[in-house]
Order: sequence, then C-alpha cells, then structure tokens
Amino acid sequence: MQKGWVRAQPSARGSRGEAEVAEREASESLSRHLGLPLEVVSVRSTRSFAAGEIRGRNGFLILSALALGGMSAGLIALGIHSGTRYYDCSPAFFSLADRMVAEYTDGLIRLSAPFLSWSKQAIFDYSRKSGLPLELSYSCEVGTVPPCGQCPSCRDRRLLD
Repeated sequence: MQKGWVRAQPSARGSRGEAEVAEREASESLSRHLGLPLEVVSVRSTRSFAAGEIRGRNGFLILSALALGGMSAGLIALGIHSGTRYYDCSPAFFSLADRMVAEYTDGLIRLSAPFLSWSKQAIFDYSRKSGLPLELSYSCEVGTVPPCGQCPSCRDRRLLD
C-alpha cells in the first residue's frame, strides 16, 4: 500500500482566491515536509460559502479521494475530531461514511479517523510533540489572507498558539 496525500480543494470562484492560494501553499509545504506526494483536486463553483459548516464537505472530500485517489486498497484518513457541532465530524457520520466506502470497494478501502475522539488541544499537543510544523498550515473559515482572527478556526488557533 502506497502512502499518499490527496487533498480536494473546494473553492467558490472569485470569493476565496487568496485563501485558495494560502491553502494550496500550506498543503504543498506540509506534503514536502512529510515526504508525501500531493494531488490537488480543484472544484470551481459560482456559489459563495459563508464562514462555518459547508454541508456535505467531508462527504465530498471522501468521495473525491475514493474516485480520484487512484487507490485499489488501503486507508483514506480524515482529520475530523471531537468538539465540533458539525455532523460530518461526528462518530455517526464516520461510521456511515466508512461503511459506504467499504461497500463501494468490497472492503479493500476503509476510512481512518485517528483523531475522532481527540480535542483540538490534544491534536495540537500531539503535533507539537511530534515536531509537525503547524506554522505551515492555514485555517480560516472566512477564507481571508491574513486569516480573519474572528471565525471559530481562527479563535481556536489563537488559543492554541
């Protein structure tokens, strides 16, 4: 089984240009640091998304990885964690999505969510102890550069840094 990094990157045309660049640069930097190949799937839409949950986003990302990742067997890893109100970060969502992927692939591909029961603080602490360069990452639900500092992701980041 080959290790890899596939990141689908939904963006709304005209509304997240700078953020799209920041997200892509962060993905490229992290994949280089980890020594993993990067495949970017870009999706364009005329729809703009507000800060917060994008309904169906994680389902879309899972199906994009399944359809475009080129895997015949292995794991699709998700970074979902506890402490969020978003359905697609819940154990119920993970269980249903894992079952769907297993059904599509006769059980040859499964989902993994190693942080499903971890808080953001626990993930942050683990990442720091493991020497992961969190300064290379980008996270802002509003999608501004520099990050807005006010959305839930920016507030979390400020508390953790």
